[in-house]
Amino acid sequence: MAFTHGKNTVVILGGANLSAFSNTSTMTRKADKHDVTCYGKDDHVYEGGLGDGAASIGGTYDNTAAGPRDVIEPLIGQVVPFVRRPEGTGAGKPQDSMNVLVEEYVETSPVADFVTWSVKLQPSDAVNSTDQ
Repeated sequence: MAFTHGKNTVVILGGANLSAFSNTSTMTRKADKHDVTCYGKDDHVYEGGLGDGAASIGGTYDNTAAGPRDVIEPLIGQVVPFVRRPEGTGAGKPQDSMNVLVEEYVETSPVADFVTWSVKLQPSDAVNSTDQ
């Protein structure tokens, strides 16, 4: 077993590499489930349905011109490309690419800490999981 360090993760939203501003990201894959249980059964019977999921990115606020706020705010409500590379960039390493709806951008300002940001993303259509 080989462990993978999260520090190598790469996240690209709408063509902008946000990795230098990010310290957390998630990718969730799931499927609808349909209860097809008929009379006479003692237990439920299920069939799978359409795929679905969610993604998010977050980090420490940066006020540079190419920072997360300037990149993400214009994308809210739009469907744009998203790429996540959990092992970093390199031949043979895994990559998930998809179109996502940029749902929500949040900034959090705690009194005794740095401002942080996060963005919620909704995959739209198929997720392409391949090696780079």
